[in-house]
Order: sequence, then C-alpha cells, then structure tokens
Amino acid sequence: MYKTISGDKGKGALMCLLGGVCWGLSGSMGQYLFTRQGMDSRWLVPLRLCMAGVILFIYCLFRYGKRVAGPLTNRADLWRLFVYGILGVSTCQFTYFRCIQLSSAAMGTILQDLSPVFILMVTCLREHRRPKRNEVTAIVMAFAGVFLLSTHGSIGNILVSLPAIISGVVSAVCVMIYNCSDRLISKYPVALLQAYSFIAGGIVFAILFRSFRIHYVPNAMGLFGIAFVVIVGNVLAFTLYIRGVSYIGPEKGILYGFSEPVTAAVITVTVFHVRAGIYDLIGFALIFIMLVMISSARHGIRTGSR
Repeated sequence: MYKTISGDKGKGALMCLLGGVCWGLSGSMGQYLFTRQGMDSRWLVPLRLCMAGVILFIYCLFRYGKRVAGPLTNRADLWRLFVYGILGVSTCQFTYFRCIQLSSAAMGTILQDLSPVFILMVTCLREHRRPKRNEVTAIVMAFAGVFLLSTHGSIGNILVSLPAIISGVVSAVCVMIYNCSDRLISKYPVALLQAYSFIAGGIVFAILFRSFRIHYVPNAMGLFGIAFVVIVGNVLAFTLYIRGVSYIGPEKGILYGFSEPVTAAVITVTVFHVRAGIYDLIGFALIFIMLVMISSARHGIRTGSR
C-alpha cells in the first residue's frame, strides 16, 4: 500500500522528480566523459557497476544483516536473479550508456523511456488479451515520437546511427525484463537485488569486454566524472526515486521520472550545443503523452535504474 497523505504525496513527487534529475545529470556526465574525456562505455560501465554495487551491498549489510544471503540460497531465485541482474539491470546500464556514447544523453534517455510499451506488451501476453484502443494509440505515438526524433520526418534523413537506436531500444527492453521479475521483487528488498545485479554485471562485462585490457588513465576531471555517475547516477538517484515511489506509487512515479530526459535534453542543447528543432519537440511530446496514457492505465510499471 502506498501512503496517501497529501504531504507525503508532495514529498514523494519531489523525490521522484529529483531522482529523475539525478539520472539525467548522470547521463549527461556520461556524454561528457565519452566526448571530452575519451572514455569508452565498455571501460566505464563495468567500473561503475562494481563501485555502485559495493556501496549498495555495504548498505544492505548494515540494514539487513544475514538476510543478504537470501537470494543465493535458493536455486530458483538464483536463476531469477541472473535474468533480473544480468539480462535486465546490467545490460540496461550498458546499452543505455552505449547509446549515449553513440548519440547523446537526450537520445539515450528518451529511447529508454519506451520501456512502458514493452511492459504493456508483456502485460497483454500475461493476461491473454489484445491491447485496448488507447493502448494501441499510446504505442503508435511512442514509435512516431522515436521516428521524428531520429529522422525529422524523412526516412532518408536518419540523424541517429542505427547502432545508437538499437542500443537505446535494447535498454528499454531490458527495463521491461527486470520490471517483470515479479516473484523476485516481491520477495527481496530492491536495494539488495540491485547490489547483486551491479556487482555481478560489472564482473561479467569486465570479462566480456576485457575492460582490464583497455588502457585508459583518467585525469582529475575523469575521476570526478566516474564518482559522479556512481554516487549521483546510481546511489542517490536510486534512493530518491525508490523512496518517492513508496509515497505516490509507480504509476505517478514514472511520470515525475520524465524529469530525466528533460534534464538530459536541456544539458545536451545548452552545454553540448546540439540543436533541437520542431521535430525533436514533437517527438519528445509524443513519448511523454504515451507515458501519461500507459501510466494512467495502471499496468504496474515499476522503477528501475540507469
């Protein structure tokens, strides 16, 4: 049950709003690290995951004690944790930052916000029903928004590389994967699941991409940027957003979380001087309206982490 006291609603809305802003700032910092510091997402993301995972795990040790071993003692839960943590949370983090590296923070965040469309599709499959008329409308609006953002209305005028679009869409699918892990989420604290996911994902991606063989030595600003995406983008954003959702519920939380792409878009335009035209604004608006329509239908969309 979510609290319904008006004061708590205001507090929850503010927390979700600030959580989204933190994620937007983190994505923009990622863009800075890629474009100005010469970092590679295959080097940054494994490091970011491991550092954030260790911080969250230490927090969970103090808060939950011996219960932190819970997900590892049940074989079925361990398999669900693999799907949730590796295929969902960690792959989402990598593809999100990969999209940013290949395009911009604004594009990465807006493509990831297509996740409610995929969650809706899974909901329809689970309930053995066809999408309702307003749901079909929301889906069409979402993909129309992406079309306008990436082509400005002309198929022959693709402004965003195909690998960037694929990375962004895959990140949205990964959000769907970990949002649909109902049994795991209802059984264990989300902070604990995130801690295991981050640590495991960091190790897996470090091995997969051989990050330890990528020769890169960050300077002072690079170190600051790494600390920023870990503390602000993982720990602080996650804490604020999850706490906010506990007050106002996931349906409203995801709307206030739209502050993430707004923040990223503003920074992309003002700091990185990427021009935004009428097609960008229309595409942006279409995806926001899609979020409103799907969230108001109460499909149990939960929170995630970028």
